[in-house]
Amino acid sequence: MNDLSASISAPLECNDVLRERGQREVFCGLTSIVWLHRKIQDAFFLVVGSRTCAHLIQSAAGVMIFAEPRFATAIIDDRDLSGVAEMNEELDKVVTRLIQRRPDIKLLFLVGSCPSEVIKLDLSRAAQRLSRQLMPDVRVLSYSGSGIETTFTQGEDACLTTLARELPSAAADAPASLLIVGALPDVVEDQFRRLFADLGLGNVGFLPPRGSAELPPIGSNTRYLLAQPFLGETSRALDDRGATRLAAPFPFGIEGTSAWIAAGAQAFGIDGATVERTIAPHRERAGIALAHYRDVLRGKRFFFFPDSQLEIPLARFLARELDMIPVEVGTPYIHRQHMAADLALLPPGTLISEGQDVDSQLDRCRAAQPDIVVCGLGLANPLEAEGLTTKWSIELLFSPTHGFEQAGDLAELFARPLIRRARLGGGKP
Repeated sequence: MNDLSASISAPLECNDVLRERGQREVFCGLTSIVWLHRKIQDAFFLVVGSRTCAHLIQSAAGVMIFAEPRFATAIIDDRDLSGVAEMNEELDKVVTRLIQRRPDIKLLFLVGSCPSEVIKLDLSRAAQRLSRQLMPDVRVLSYSGSGIETTFTQGEDACLTTLARELPSAAADAPASLLIVGALPDVVEDQFRRLFADLGLGNVGFLPPRGSAELPPIGSNTRYLLAQPFLGETSRALDDRGATRLAAPFPFGIEGTSAWIAAGAQAFGIDGATVERTIAPHRERAGIALAHYRDVLRGKRFFFFPDSQLEIPLARFLARELDMIPVEVGTPYIHRQHMAADLALLPPGTLISEGQDVDSQLDRCRAAQPDIVVCGLGLANPLEAEGLTTKWSIELLFSPTHGFEQAGDLAELFARPLIRRARLGGGKP
C-alpha cells in the first residue's frame, strides 16, 4: 500500500483536466428516488411530472404493478397544461388521497420535474401550504429532480439539501458529534456505526436517517464526513448551519476507507495507533477479497464516461488498489475541495474530463480501445455492439460499494464484464 500522507500532498496540477461543454448522455435526478425511497422508511416521494417521468422511475426501480413502493407520479396532463384544471387544487386532491391510503407516511417529498418546472409550478409554496395542513402527522418538503441542467445523482443532493435545512439545532453546550452524509445501504451504515463505536465514537448520526423522526441535531460542534462525492449543495447547507466538513478521500476500497475513518477519528482526538489497531482486521479481510480479482484487473485499461461524480474516487481505487490503468476519467463536475485528496492520489498525467461532449468523448474512446468502459445505459449497448466491454455506471449506485467489507464486491463489479467477455470469446480475461 502506498503511503497516504505523502501522496495527498502531491499537487493537483499533476492531472490534466479537459473541460467540455456539449451534448450530454445522463439520467435525470428523478432516478435517485430509486435508492432514496428505500432508505427513509416512512417517507414518500411524489413526483409532479409527466407519464415519461413515471415510466423512467418505474423502469429504473424494476417495480411490478402489484408492489407498494414509496414513490408515485402525479401526472401533469392536457387539462393541467391548458389551464382547465387549477394545478394546486389538483395537487391537493392527489396528496389527500395518498395520505388517506398510506397513513404510514410521515414525510412527504414533492419532487419537481422538467414538466413542472417548465410550467412554473411552485412546489415549494405548495409544500409549505400542505405541511401546515397535515402537521404534526405529516411533514411536507419539496426539491427538484429535474434533469434539465443536472445529472441523476444530484437528485440526492437536492433532497439532502432540503433535509439539512430541517435538521434540529443542537444546543450550544451539546457534546461534539460526527455526521455521516450520503445515502448508504443499511448494511454499510451498520458497519460504519460499529467501526466508529469500536473507536470510542458513539455520537454518530447519518443523513439521511432511516426514519423521519431520527433527524440528527446539528450545530457548531458537529463534524461531518461526506460518504458520496456529489453532495456539494448539501455540504454548503451544513456549513451554513455551523457544521465543519472533514477532508478525506471517499470511502471506496481499503485506502480510501482507511483515510476516511482516520479523518473522523482524528477530529475527536483518537490517535493513529488506535485507529490502525481497530481497522487492521477489516483491512486484512478486504485485502484478501481484492486479491481474488487483482489478476483479472491488473494492467487493464479503463475509460469513464461522465455520469455520477463517483468517477474520480473510483478511478483512484482501480488504479492504486487493483493496478488498472486510467485512459480517461470523465466526470460531470469536479468539486475541487471535496475531490482534493482523491485527485492527488490519481496516477500523474491522468486525463480527466469535466462536463461532456458525448461525440468527442466517443471518438476518444473508440480510438483508445480500452479494456473496459464505464458509462450510462444509453451508451453501453452501442459500444458493446462495437466490441467494447462496458459496465453500467448506475449499478455502482444501486450496489453496496462503500467500506472495507464491500471492497471485494466493488472490484467484482469491474471484473465481471471482463470475465463475461472472455467466456463469450473463449479466451482469458
